[in-house]
Amino acid sequence: MTTNLAHKLRTGISPQQFMEGMQKNKETFQSNYEEFTWDKPEEREFFGSLNHRDDLRVLILAADWCGDVVRNVPVVFHALETAGIPTEVLILEENFDVMDQFLTMGGRSVPVVIFLDTGGHVLGQWGPRPKHVQKYMVAFKQENPDREASGYAENMAVVRSQMIEAYGEGVDIRTVILKELRELISGI
Repeated sequence: MTTNLAHKLRTGISPQQFMEGMQKNKETFQSNYEEFTWDKPEEREFFGSLNHRDDLRVLILAADWCGDVVRNVPVVFHALETAGIPTEVLILEENFDVMDQFLTMGGRSVPVVIFLDTGGHVLGQWGPRPKHVQKYMVAFKQENPDREASGYAENMAVVRSQMIEAYGEGVDIRTVILKELRELISGI
C-alpha cells in the first residue's frame, strides 16, 4: 500500500511564507537562496521542461533551525520554481504525523522533499541531505546504535563535522542536489 497525503495538500505554507517567517538562520537561508545560479544549462532546461506536467505536487518537511534545510532547501526551491511544481512547506513541529512516516534510520531528519501525484499518493522522496553527505550519518548510526552509550555525543560531533566538510569538499552542492532531484523525478 502506498502512502497517501491528500489530507495534507493545501495545508502547508508557500516557500515564500517559509522564508519570510523564519526565526532562525533567515539571513543564511536568504543568502543561499539569492546566490543560487544554474551552473549547467541542461539542468535548468530539464527543470523548465517539467512546466507541462500538472500531475505533480511537492510537500517539504522543514524546520528553520536545521543546517541541512538552510543548505539544501534554497536549491530545491529554485528547482521546483523553475519546474512550476506546486510546492508547500510543512513545518516539522506542526507535522509530526507526516514526519513519522518519513523517518531517516528511525530519526526525524529534515528536509524531506515528498513528491506526490494530484491525488496525494507519494511517488518518491529526497532528503535529508545529498547521498555523499548522508553516507557519514549512515555509517555513524551503524557503528553507534545505542544513543545512551558513552562516547555517543562525542562521536556524533565528529560525524557532524565530517558531514559539514563533505558539503564543501570540492563539490558544488547545487549540482549534486539538482542531479539527485532530476534522477528522482525522471523515475516518476
